[in-house]
Amino acid sequence: MSFILTYIREKRRIIIMLLIFAAVFAVTFYLYRLPVSAVLYPTAICLLIGSVFAVSSFVRSHKKHKILCELKDRSDIVICSQIESFSSLYDNDYRSIIESICKSKLETEQQMTKVYDDMIDYYTTWVHQIKTPIASMRLRLKQEDTSFSRKLSSDLLHIEQYVEMVLTYLRMESDTTDYVFREAELDKILKDNIRRLRGDFIMKNISLNFKSTGVSVITDEKWLSFVIGQILSNSLKYTKKGSVTITVEEPKILCISDTGIGIAPQDIPRIFEKGFTGLHGREYSSASGLGLYLCKQICDKLGTQITVESEIDKGTSVRLKLDKKRYQ
Repeated sequence: MSFILTYIREKRRIIIMLLIFAAVFAVTFYLYRLPVSAVLYPTAICLLIGSVFAVSSFVRSHKKHKILCELKDRSDIVICSQIESFSSLYDNDYRSIIESICKSKLETEQQMTKVYDDMIDYYTTWVHQIKTPIASMRLRLKQEDTSFSRKLSSDLLHIEQYVEMVLTYLRMESDTTDYVFREAELDKILKDNIRRLRGDFIMKNISLNFKSTGVSVITDEKWLSFVIGQILSNSLKYTKKGSVTITVEEPKILCISDTGIGIAPQDIPRIFEKGFTGLHGREYSSASGLGLYLCKQICDKLGTQITVESEIDKGTSVRLKLDKKRYQ
């Protein structure tokens, strides 16, 4: 209906012009004292013929409108070629302009895809290369057990985490991110991350409350491990004293709680936004605002719900609902 009204408004000048022509004939017949009714018959015939042409024009206009709407949504050069069937004065010009824009857009997308793929390849190679000196430094640090070496080992672990975060961020933006879903032991994932972070627990004198859960989940072990590692790392970073507690609630809800500085109430709705650091994040220059953002993105792809509860100076609890299945 809206298109019909738009079409009538577009053609209103032609309709008004035809009515004026009929009025001119009627006035002329009246002035020459001819029967005005004689105008009605040819006018009716003209209206009938005009209606046929009007319907044909309406159908063609509606078809063109539909194609242009599809073009707006798809920007497809194939659709541009369909405009060729409309041979009005300006259609070919419009078609050439649209084709030129579509080709330019396609070329730009191809160039951007190539640049992005090259960047992914470079950073992937860089991450693997930088792991070699990191591993070498770790081996050397293991040869001595001093407070200084333990501090360096902790810093080295954080470097590894930031390097892995770079690669994870780039992979998240890629359409080729691989996910392998299978049954995984939650305890293994937790223990691997606890083992990596044990130096930070010892250095900061943070106690860990954890008992084996015996829970199995259907997930991608690598990506879930990244999420859990990031949550544990945040707990350690923002906990000055106290403990970190890991429990499993029913049904298969992993809860990681700490007694840290907490999150301001006004910040909680935005903690999963990219780059958002919040009130306490500004006090820690190392806060990037990417950790929880990546966790949320990964959890969405895993079909895992992530929620956060926190209270200033009392701590934070992060929950991962692991019983939700991911349908493809």
